[in-house]
Amino acid sequence: MVSMILIGLGSNLTTPQYNSSKKILEAAIEQLANYQVEIIAVSNFYQTEPVPKSDQPWFVNAVISVKTNHEALELLKILHEIELNLGRTRRQRWEARIIDLDLLSYNDEIFPDQETWLKKSKEIMSDQPVIPHGRMHERDFVLIPLCDIHKEWQHPVLHKTAQNLLNEHSGNAIVRLL
Repeated sequence: MVSMILIGLGSNLTTPQYNSSKKILEAAIEQLANYQVEIIAVSNFYQTEPVPKSDQPWFVNAVISVKTNHEALELLKILHEIELNLGRTRRQRWEARIIDLDLLSYNDEIFPDQETWLKKSKEIMSDQPVIPHGRMHERDFVLIPLCDIHKEWQHPVLHKTAQNLLNEHSGNAIVRLL
């Protein structure tokens, strides 16, 4: 099994400082170095329609793999801090956002445990984080960029590679190379 830390990035709003969603994602990637997070690989950037479908602007998405000595929940706090640094405010679920950083996978860790993960990953809203990300295996905007950099990565609960998950996924969301 290929073990790694994966982070999903998304943006569909801009700021006066960053005039494109791609620039916001690049700024988030740069900020990770300030927190002792080393970038190992960066996927291509993709333009993707919102999920669930809505009339909000399309997203720019990417996936990165990183190396760090931070524990998983500590890394998650760092991701939220970077979101705040870049101007993200959280008001409602699935709203347009300046930046969204998701901890997709932390090595082979399953948090809180496999039984709870299986239950919580099916919930639309969970009151606690789940690792690996509870819906990453259902999202083309995660699986396609993940396959750019690590198609051999294996989901620690589902025991399928990223490429197999993408091949089996029947998503109909539009994902275009930027």
